[in-house]
Amino acid sequence: MYITRPDVKGHLLELTASTPQQLRHTNMGAILAIMRRTGAVTGTDLMEATGLARATVIAVCDDLIRAGWVRELPAQKGAVQKGRPARVFEFDAKAGVVVGLDVGVAKTTALVADLRGTILAKATEGLGDFTVPEAERLASIGKAVEGALAAAGVQPQSVLAAGVGIAAPVDREGNISHSQAFWENFDIGIQESLRSQYGWPVILGNDANLAALAEAWMGVGAGTGDLAVMLAGERIGFGLMESGRLLHGASGRTGEVGLLHLVEGVGSPEGIAALARDMAVAACAKGSPATSLAALARQTGGITAEAVFAAAAQGDKVAKGILDAIARRMARVIALVATLMDPELVVIGGAVAESAAVLLPPLQAELAGFMPTPPRVEVSTLGDAIVNLGAVRLALDHVETHALDILAQA
Repeated sequence: MYITRPDVKGHLLELTASTPQQLRHTNMGAILAIMRRTGAVTGTDLMEATGLARATVIAVCDDLIRAGWVRELPAQKGAVQKGRPARVFEFDAKAGVVVGLDVGVAKTTALVADLRGTILAKATEGLGDFTVPEAERLASIGKAVEGALAAAGVQPQSVLAAGVGIAAPVDREGNISHSQAFWENFDIGIQESLRSQYGWPVILGNDANLAALAEAWMGVGAGTGDLAVMLAGERIGFGLMESGRLLHGASGRTGEVGLLHLVEGVGSPEGIAALARDMAVAACAKGSPATSLAALARQTGGITAEAVFAAAAQGDKVAKGILDAIARRMARVIALVATLMDPELVVIGGAVAESAAVLLPPLQAELAGFMPTPPRVEVSTLGDAIVNLGAVRLALDHVETHALDILAQA
């Protein structure tokens, strides 16, 4: 038995169910997905969108009305029709909220969103670094959550699910890969801590994968089924989507590109921000060509990636040379991934994405020399919220998929 429902880009996916319980889950998730993306709808609208029978559609809508997730609106006046007036339904986005967390090395940012994904509040807490005891790091994550909930004016019991993004591979069961020491630093019981404190469903995801979810949902990748999102701040990582489905791999490591030292002209998985800083420091060494970056380094004691981009924009030849070198390097990375995955679009995302727009012309020119039909390359418009937004999307997907369980616990 099958029905259809839209994915995050509006494409219809065929879903199957082999038991009555699975069928109820599938039906409710499909109807919620349609209603959350539309305004007022009739039973006929939902039948046409899902392929479900009228009796099933009405039964699900009545369940959702009792749970407070859907409102029944007055029948439209003035419509000429035979028989009983059509029932009109509308999703209530305020029936609950979700939380989206981006847990990084030095800070955690929490977003609270309603059930349509509208952001209600944001809060950030510093973490220090990995040397901070796990209990303190977990407490800091909790403070970010509490701050966002307080700013949104909602109680913890209104949260239906939380999504969490981390800079480590996460498999389909929520397990963190332990094949690199850096990744292991995120395995501190974040899910267990939040579940114990609040009782919420907590879903863990890799940050690049969540960035891909965010782009496909509300970014420049919306409507693109074959999509690659490159997080290229400190280190390079890809979130990959094929025909609208996020790719994980056997252990969640799809899109990890830690072996870039094997690629000629790349040499390491360092990202745009890290490369810009390191190249700027080298360019300021004694005997190097004159550059405004040297004066900046003396004044501030260090050079940020943003300073390199700003100097290039002001015509500094050394800074422009740095960005050209980075563009050529990123073109090789994108060409490698494009050869393997054949995405229609590659999006550069993360905190430096807005500044990275200047890299596009030399990057695309280099890419065209590597392949006859290179993918389009754009920069994300979601800024440093990209992982948070993907975590919100992950939580919303959980709510839709497990609506029946959530209603049963209400």
